[in-house]
Amino acid sequence: MSENKDLCPCGSGKKYGECCEPIIKGKTKALTAEALMRARYTSYVKQEIDFILTSCEEGDGIAEIDKKATEEWSRESTWNGLQILRTEQGGENDEEGVVEFIADYTFHQMKDKHHEIAGFKKINGEWKYVAGNIITTTVKRDGRKIGRNEPCPCGSGKKYKQCCGR
Repeated sequence: MSENKDLCPCGSGKKYGECCEPIIKGKTKALTAEALMRARYTSYVKQEIDFILTSCEEGDGIAEIDKKATEEWSRESTWNGLQILRTEQGGENDEEGVVEFIADYTFHQMKDKHHEIAGFKKINGEWKYVAGNIITTTVKRDGRKIGRNEPCPCGSGKKYKQCCGR
């Protein structure tokens, strides 16, 4: 069973230390846009938020990322898997690429799928996330509905209506 724990969260079937970890830790560069996308997903699972920030194209867009909120989302979510739907270009010899993916997760008992068509660009020989178009989906509750006056499931000690239920 421990062998399963060693597998990379990105779903490649490889061990974490041989897949996304070297990219996240800066020991190697992602060779393709898809490899960067897989490493970005894995960094959410492993709560390596600095990698999320440094793997973005620098400029106005990076200022829009709320690091604290991203850390909270990463930490408080249960990550259920990544599905790569398609790629366009994004190979080792390309300069741009597109990766369409679905990241399946549960946040505060709400099961959701983040479906995105993400754009990537090679800048100074390194793949960077540029922008994405989010495909909206219906959020489904995982478990029973929480009453407004019940304790919030996030563990804050507040009533649900005064915390995450606002």
